[in-house]
Amino acid sequence: MSETSRLSQDRLSLRGALPGEDPLPQPGTMIESGFTLADDLPPDMIQRSRQGWPRSMHPYLQQDRYERDLTDLTLATVVLENEHLRATFVPALGGRLWSLVSLPDERDLLYANHVLQPANLALRNAWFAGGVEWNIGTKGHAAHTMAPLHAARLRTGDGAPLLRMWELDRLRGTIFQVDAWLPTGARALHVYVRIQNPTATAAPTYWWSNAAVPEADDVRVLAPAATAFSTATDGPVRRVPVPLRGDLDVSYPTRSTHAADYFYDIPDGAEPWIAAVDEDGRGLLQASTRRLRGRKMFCWGTSTGGAHWQDWLSPAGGQYLEIQAGLLPTQFEHTMLPAGQAWDWLEVYGDAALDPQIAHGGDWPAALQIGSRAARGLLPDPDGILGRARTLADEPPVEILATGSPWGAIEALLAGEDRATVSAGTPFPALAHGAPSCRGGAPTESEGAHPAGDVTTDLWSALVADHDRAGSILAAADPAVPPASYAAGERWLALLAGYEPGWARDYHLGVLTHAAGDLDDAARHYRNSLAHHESAWARRGLAQLATERGEPAEALAELQRALTAPGAAGSEAERTLVMEAMTAALRAGLPQDAVTIAERATEPVQRLGRVQLLRARAAWSTGTAAGASLARELLLAGIEVADLREGERELSDLWSAAFPGEPVPSRYDYRMS
Repeated sequence: MSETSRLSQDRLSLRGALPGEDPLPQPGTMIESGFTLADDLPPDMIQRSRQGWPRSMHPYLQQDRYERDLTDLTLATVVLENEHLRATFVPALGGRLWSLVSLPDERDLLYANHVLQPANLALRNAWFAGGVEWNIGTKGHAAHTMAPLHAARLRTGDGAPLLRMWELDRLRGTIFQVDAWLPTGARALHVYVRIQNPTATAAPTYWWSNAAVPEADDVRVLAPAATAFSTATDGPVRRVPVPLRGDLDVSYPTRSTHAADYFYDIPDGAEPWIAAVDEDGRGLLQASTRRLRGRKMFCWGTSTGGAHWQDWLSPAGGQYLEIQAGLLPTQFEHTMLPAGQAWDWLEVYGDAALDPQIAHGGDWPAALQIGSRAARGLLPDPDGILGRARTLADEPPVEILATGSPWGAIEALLAGEDRATVSAGTPFPALAHGAPSCRGGAPTESEGAHPAGDVTTDLWSALVADHDRAGSILAAADPAVPPASYAAGERWLALLAGYEPGWARDYHLGVLTHAAGDLDDAARHYRNSLAHHESAWARRGLAQLATERGEPAEALAELQRALTAPGAAGSEAERTLVMEAMTAALRAGLPQDAVTIAERATEPVQRLGRVQLLRARAAWSTGTAAGASLARELLLAGIEVADLREGERELSDLWSAAFPGEPVPSRYDYRMS
């Protein structure tokens, strides 16, 4: 047993907020912005950029229930430590590597945020800055970034403790695992990642490991490339030279005025790595085996908008940039993981410890040469270490440390014999009904099985394990209460179709066909649901279909009916219905209707920053003196939209319209260009 490599459980106390879920589904929309690639980019890149895009994040619900009010939080952590490093993970927050401290000087190589402040930057809305996150699925911060992973303790061949975290990606049906350990004497955290595809079809695959590091004027980002694919706030993704872009050395992020992405064009066959080092040559270096070929730098820039975003994400102060590593050259691409196959790779994270004079000298090739040497020092035997990690990948957990979602077990039961074998190294806890979760390696109830009575997934587990119980759940469902969870896929559709028609069954059929893009079938199912019983949820489904068809007036009419349906007013779903109805009214050119909808909402919903912004926009759009006065009144009183999205300009644009010639107050200035 290792004497200097340790694994322990601890607690992290800080101020923050944890998000809740919107109870209503989004089967036909994505909140991630689009993109355009320049025509002269590599043909294979353009081809990969055209495949694999999901229609929506369904069956995940949006995590948009949070504000800017912070409370005292205590989070369970798992800590790995050897004589050189201490790594702290938070399994409940997507397995985030919260900090990586260099010993004995207690220097954190990562940006460890002092506040857990969600913001609308992820695929499900809520995201927070800091540490290293593990992104799978599609472009954007992953569905699980503020959700729990399964976690367990194992041991490596030399006795060092190993932390394993894993979960089902419901968007693609794949299973990912992250194994982390600190070998005795190692100066880098070792991370083994594997993605398994147990489905019967190839799965569009995406992965980026995103590391936030401290930003300062003396920090330089190095990666082994002479060009990069760069994004801008407008225009296509283009190839640009690095480090000099004109007269600007973009390897120093604080010299960039505006937010920027640089995807480094690392030559084929080169060892992939990236580092962010300060004037002393210290800072995080990330290297990997060659399957993880992409590298990226992101910075917010020094404009007012960029500075405001930094403050918004880090209320206690602090600035960061990101260095990232991915499966493909850019984040605009997907690759296909064959059915029944798995891909894996090794990553290491450690102190670059470069010669500062060379790292910050004017000779870019010389800086890259010492960076490559440092990468080899942290990962001296990539194939050998990867091979040893593979021998542990299928070993069952020794001790369960944390439990993620029950969906891995439920989906495995649904697939049955059509599902490829899932590794015993990534078991899913047995369902409460006693059904096995997957072939081999499932932990017992005492090891972390999901408890009986998990109302969020009762219907779905019963559908595959207890026909009579599922029928009872559907028959007893209250139309004044939205369903607790949703599923996606043809198997669920076939199962539900075998039950007696009713509002709940037909509503779920509507959501399932809606998510699949079968809009006519979805409309039929939603109407069948309403024929059994009026519900806000089926009305809202019809409104979503009308929005997709470009019929905002029809969407508004259905949403107005939804707002008067049983259970809507005062429910957790009211805020979603109000915001969507106001948005539909604005799109239909009926701003006064939007104002009226806000005025009829319950007081808690009226107070929401997003509702106040929509109300101010609508009032201004009426073109009346009274409307203009109301818009100015709301703006001067202060509107704080907790889930403002990067790229949104409504606050600054509305201010400029209402107060022409006056500078936009910093609290409203999130402009990135």
